Amino acid sequence: MGSKAVEDLIQASSGVHYSGFHLEEPHTSEIEQPATSIDEHVKQPFIIGVAGGAASGKTTVCDLIIDQLHDQRVVLVNQDSFYQNLTPEELTKVHEYNFDHPDAFDTEQLLCVMEKLKHGQAVDIPKYDFKSYKNDAFPLRRVNPSDVIILEGILIFHDPLVRDLMSMKIFVDTDADVRLARRIRRDTVEKNRDIATVLDQYSKFVKPAFDDFILPTKKYADIIIPRGGDNHVAIDLIVQHIRTKLGQHDLCKIYSSLYVIQSTFQIRGMHTLIRDAQTTKHDFIFYADRLIRLVVEHGLGHLPFTEKQVITPTGSVYSGVDFCKRLCGVSVIRSGESMENALRACCKGIKIGKILIHREGDNGQQLIYEKLPEDIAERHVLLLDPILGTGNSAVQAISLLLKKGVPESNILFLNLISAPQGVHVVCKHFPRIKIVTSEIENGLNDEYRVIPGMGEFGDRYFGTDDD
Repeated sequence: MGSKAVEDLIQASSGVHYSGFHLEEPHTSEIEQPATSIDEHVKQPFIIGVAGGAASGKTTVCDLIIDQLHDQRVVLVNQDSFYQNLTPEELTKVHEYNFDHPDAFDTEQLLCVMEKLKHGQAVDIPKYDFKSYKNDAFPLRRVNPSDVIILEGILIFHDPLVRDLMSMKIFVDTDADVRLARRIRRDTVEKNRDIATVLDQYSKFVKPAFDDFILPTKKYADIIIPRGGDNHVAIDLIVQHIRTKLGQHDLCKIYSSLYVIQSTFQIRGMHTLIRDAQTTKHDFIFYADRLIRLVVEHGLGHLPFTEKQVITPTGSVYSGVDFCKRLCGVSVIRSGESMENALRACCKGIKIGKILIHREGDNGQQLIYEKLPEDIAERHVLLLDPILGTGNSAVQAISLLLKKGVPESNILFLNLISAPQGVHVVCKHFPRIKIVTSEIENGLNDEYRVIPGMGEFGDRYFGTDDD
């Protein structure tokens, strides 16, 4: 291709889309795509089981965890909602019924509900009526899929199938005298029972059930919390662990070079806006720029640094770090150019090169134009492309950088969204390259579009879509 033709192609890129899914169609002769279904990459919720004796403080522990995870979607499911309906015969002798026995619960229904929530389906949960002893006396409670599901109950560790659903198992261990005092106070005040009845039920059912069924499940707990909700140190450590796990996508556990910035309601809200087909061009650009800036800042945090001390205006010494100075950006035309302003805003005077990857006809050949700094081999390179689809265009761009002498470990690949297929391809081909993204997608559809995706990014950002 002549230089004039190349320059014309570059100029035309402001009006024609050369990146995105059109360039990400797979080269079956070059790269074998992993067989990955979309459902396999639906993000699994973090399921926490909180068990312990009656009045041990389980609800308080759950409330404290929910309160500290205020920026995540958290739902609480109570085992009490799944008590069996009492038969007419059992109702006549309700005071002889053992509500602390495993058979008192409809574990099959509980499993069904938890499996649906785990796989991203909304469910309707009953509310048990302790006056009529029925689970259909009140309207069902609609529960939507969430990031964190807390399952709370005295016997949730008893059934192995229920235990296997849990990402973390917590046992609230509270002294028996404290539990009894709390139970007396609760039942006499909230349920208008006399003390004699409470003590009789405790000695006949509650204590034996605790010793026979609840206490033995303590061995299954990952974490045992003494003193329940009063143990704030334990709660803080648990929440910190949950946040760490929530920040890890399943692919991050496979590839240590993949980094997904921690999701918050702000980040999810911005993704909601730029993914909405009805969002205006102005809003799309505004929120895309915000997300791009976050990705760039996160990516810069993975660059090397040197320690440095400075003198502050107060005459004090501050021990800090000095930024890596041998940097350059490389944008994959055209969508990658949308990320250049954020990089310039973070790195004053940074050099930015360009790579154009364009499919010519149907023969699968790639025409590559590059304009890169002459000393790029001596720099750390931030490769910019907002969407990682099949990974084929990324492989072409990275291969070009390697041919220019850039060490693989000196390349940071920054994008907004990544399909699992593309992550597999890039990480397997170039295990020492770091990928920084803001969200992992479900996958690719039959047309190799990233889904749920956000459409043709370059067209929406630069206002050259068909509409």
